[in-house]
Amino acid sequence: VQLQASGGGLVQAGGSLRLSCAASGRTFSSYVMGWFRQAPGKERESVATISRSGGRTYYADSVKGRFTISRDNAKNTAFLQMNSLKPEDTAVYYCAADSTSSSISYRVWNYDYWGQGTLVTVSS
Repeated sequence: VQLQASGGGLVQAGGSLRLSCAASGRTFSSYVMGWFRQAPGKERESVATISRSGGRTYYADSVKGRFTISRDNAKNTAFLQMNSLKPEDTAVYYCAADSTSSSISYRVWNYDYWGQGTLVTVSS
């Protein structure tokens, strides 16, 4: 599967952005999908993940209550709605697909396929 992330940009603190991850192929619904981010000088970290059906989700503590992950299997697209953005949310955001986990997975090494990343910059 090929993944194309989009929707990043520059936003003021307190603002919102919606990231999209468009997937190629016909088997999008067979992948657990995740959003990760990597800030300069830091390791890549899990932000949110969603099960194949969309019925289960996981959020990092740092984004709970502010970010919402969703997916539309009919349109082969995953989303990350980000509200109440903070300067510490500044990072390159990546979407990724996991073909082997039974449900949700937040471990970077479980993900087989990665998009190219989209930069989110939150100004104070």
